Amino acid sequence: MFLRRRLLTRLLLLDQPVMERPDHEVEAEAEKNYRWNFAANLLDGFAFFFGIAFASSSTIVPLFVSKMTFNPLIIGLVAMIAQAGWFLPQLLSAGRIERLARKKPVVINLGFFTERLPVLLWPVAAWIAVDHPGLALWLFIVTYAWHGLGAGIVGPAWQDLLARCFPVHKRGLIFGLTTFSGTAAATVGAGLSSWILFEYPYPTNFVLLFSIAAVAIILSWGFLALVREPVQTAPHHAHTTTPMWRRMRAILAEDHNFRAYLLARMLLILGAMGTGFITVISIERWAVPDAVVGIYTAILLLGQTVGNLLAGLIADRRGHKLPLLWGGITQVAAFAVAWVTPSPLGMYGVFALIGFATGVNLVSGTLIALEFSEPARRPTYIGIANTAIGVASALAPLIGGWVAGFGYTWLFGLSTLIGAAALVQLLRTVKDPRRSLLQEQLAHPAEVGG
Repeated sequence: MFLRRRLLTRLLLLDQPVMERPDHEVEAEAEKNYRWNFAANLLDGFAFFFGIAFASSSTIVPLFVSKMTFNPLIIGLVAMIAQAGWFLPQLLSAGRIERLARKKPVVINLGFFTERLPVLLWPVAAWIAVDHPGLALWLFIVTYAWHGLGAGIVGPAWQDLLARCFPVHKRGLIFGLTTFSGTAAATVGAGLSSWILFEYPYPTNFVLLFSIAAVAIILSWGFLALVREPVQTAPHHAHTTTPMWRRMRAILAEDHNFRAYLLARMLLILGAMGTGFITVISIERWAVPDAVVGIYTAILLLGQTVGNLLAGLIADRRGHKLPLLWGGITQVAAFAVAWVTPSPLGMYGVFALIGFATGVNLVSGTLIALEFSEPARRPTYIGIANTAIGVASALAPLIGGWVAGFGYTWLFGLSTLIGAAALVQLLRTVKDPRRSLLQEQLAHPAEVGG
């Protein structure tokens, strides 16, 4: 226990004092380092998204798993890890992160071991896949979960770091451009992955894919380490000493708009329960070759690129609710097409629509959680939002795996209907938090602040 505490103290720089500074001084430092931090985040996103294209959770990973098993529950488990791993742990770490003056050491020092290190074992899993398929499958699943859950542990710190470095009226464009450039690079990576899948036999092709992914993801960590954080003293509000479960219960009871948003997002995610099975049905029903899966990845990323850019451009002016509505509409359309398409050609449209919805959710779904509260309570709101989304993300593929046992028609039909219900909830009950918080600040200027 003593050694663990001492190690965390060193990793998180808890033994280094922080001078208390007024807000305007912190904001001036953030403005001074604006271009530097923009460049560092841009390079981080570029490298990360390029790398993750070679281990796409919607195409490459299901294809790799299908080489070893067609068991829908295992496929659902891997999809659950992909969709929920980043979200689930955030409520557990948000309270402690909220009390830290420095967020960057959490993201960089701790994040290297929790998020980046396990990707180095993915090529090993591919290398032993032919001789030891069972061991390879479980090695990949364990390290894939390690990566996803580890990213979730540091997730609130990363989002709060973004909020510290960039003002609210610039976050959408910055994050949109970052994900746009990264996804554009990932589209090139998807084309390369298609060529690798075609040119090299199994499992050499996956060894190469996962090796490229590992190198790029580690490189992105190096770029992120260049960010200059405007350090602030930790808040000393009464809520920081209140147990997390009490804070969560109070927020959910009092903040009706936040509660309505969570319900809408959770329904949207449940409506995406069929995502991890789109590639599998293409392989099972139409026997599409591996190289076509690489093309699917490129189309998915092309749609995501458009979604990234549009969400970033619109959100700074109109808030994040409107882009989320667009993403929900395209998600519902995607599963409706998958539900009724009679040929593999229709799946190209499905991946384009899913990609657009993913791009929108990556930008607006990430940034909207930063706007429901004042800065002092932001990590708690982030933790609640992302963990709630994580619960839905964990349940969705498991439910999808169970429904897939009755047939993919049932799966895609149910996904379409639940997604439509989510759109109604988002449209009718959720107010854009940026406008709501601004109205509250104008009405109670002495009570709301950061």
